[in-house]
Amino acid sequence: MISRNRTPSRYVYYGLHLYFSGLSSRKASERLSRMYKRNHVSIWNWIQKYRPQKLKASRRRRILEYIVDETMLKVGSEYIWLWVAIEPANRQILALSISKERNMFVAERYLSNLIKVHGKHPVSTDGGTWYPMACQFLKLDHHIHSSYEKSVIGRTMQYIKDRTESFDDYFPCRIKNCKLKHVRNWLRLFVDYHNNEIKHIK
Repeated sequence: MISRNRTPSRYVYYGLHLYFSGLSSRKASERLSRMYKRNHVSIWNWIQKYRPQKLKASRRRRILEYIVDETMLKVGSEYIWLWVAIEPANRQILALSISKERNMFVAERYLSNLIKVHGKHPVSTDGGTWYPMACQFLKLDHHIHSSYEKSVIGRTMQYIKDRTESFDDYFPCRIKNCKLKHVRNWLRLFVDYHNNEIKHIK
């Protein structure tokens, strides 16, 4: 990525840091341009081309349980479901996934992919009817959020929604039957940024 756009890596990282800290792509490019001239399209291109490494740091941590929830996001003229799993002790995001439907089969597939990476652990949810059967099928212990778990996942979900809502007016998508690749790229980078910030705070 860096060799193609000929932007020194330190400016790419700084531009992405500004963006994921809460600035719009235009504001981030304006701030970056004080040191290195780049427009908002460059910020967008970096997001789409960036490939963060898999979350090895999360794998090394002892996972007590999965706190799981889902929320609705707007993409262009349609809505999709965003699935989120975090670990309560370190509060890192373990997995994000998107789907156009919300049901037991989608929940089972999401949890199945989660345990392939992080192993089997108890699952805490908000009581959505799609979770108990998915957990039963995967032989996972399931329980409803405690007040603490509800608070932790609630803050994480609101943080994600606040950030996506400032993302170029709900993920600009003008392609008919879009496969949502640009959304997945954005979310992948968002998770990488968020988890690195959490590690620094710790």
